[in-house]
Amino acid sequence: GIVLGLLYQDSPDGTIYQVIISFGVIFVRLLKMIIVPLIFTSIVTGVSGIGAGRNLGRVGMKTFFYYLLTSLFAILIGLTLTNVLQPGTGVNLGTGSSFDHANLQKPGSPADILIRMIPTNPIQAASSGDMLGIIFFAIFLGVGLTRINTKYSNTLRDFFSASFEVMMNITQIVIKFAPLGVLGLITKVVAVTGFGLFAAVGKYILTIAGGLSIHILIVLPSVFYLLTGINPRKHFSAMASALATAFSTSSSNATLPVTIRCVENNAGVSNKISSFVLPMGATINMDGTALYECAGVP
Repeated sequence: GIVLGLLYQDSPDGTIYQVIISFGVIFVRLLKMIIVPLIFTSIVTGVSGIGAGRNLGRVGMKTFFYYLLTSLFAILIGLTLTNVLQPGTGVNLGTGSSFDHANLQKPGSPADILIRMIPTNPIQAASSGDMLGIIFFAIFLGVGLTRINTKYSNTLRDFFSASFEVMMNITQIVIKFAPLGVLGLITKVVAVTGFGLFAAVGKYILTIAGGLSIHILIVLPSVFYLLTGINPRKHFSAMASALATAFSTSSSNATLPVTIRCVENNAGVSNKISSFVLPMGATINMDGTALYECAGVP
């Protein structure tokens, strides 16, 4: 992808180029196509399998603590590197207008954010891609399945389990297209962006890349080893496809189907855990975004 991007850098056009980059567009659209049904069926299946009450609360608290911990580390890394390297010093991006912070739409209180998570129309939340709304309704539905007569709950569990298996099968079909998809995505990025911008804001890019490298190569493996006792290299190897997809798409949600497949098939994590933890993480555990914004704002 990098080689082709360099070849088409001076003239990013032509039939062959359009065909190549269309592979990336098709791949991302296929991933996005299965996100909503995959997240919904996986969470309902996972929550109903974990069970309500103590089991769900224990998994939920561990998940929340882990996400809070890793996000905090990412924020601290971003702030530390930004204050040490000061990447924005002397950089002129040539913007003709000044930024007015008064026009920012600030989020409300934590209570308001929690209230907005509750969808007034779950169908509309699914059609608009409101992930927090979808997750909230799916968790609520999964908990509800654990509280009704087994005659009815087993029927619905079988339905959602079958739906989830179908979505995972579709995911495997889509992932076979990944090499061509990643090729198209990387080709377009290099051909359109080039390396001129990298030279202009190289110090800033170095700060972001360095912070992300510290987080993914030192912090996360250390936390992983302390909590599991498993060699992080084995986990990186199991997650190789998901890492490549995340790098080329820059989207946690678009990468989610690949992540679920890698975690279950390669890392050996049970569906009960992965189907609850991963969709939540793709939506609220944005370590990279937290680090990037902390470095970008100053």
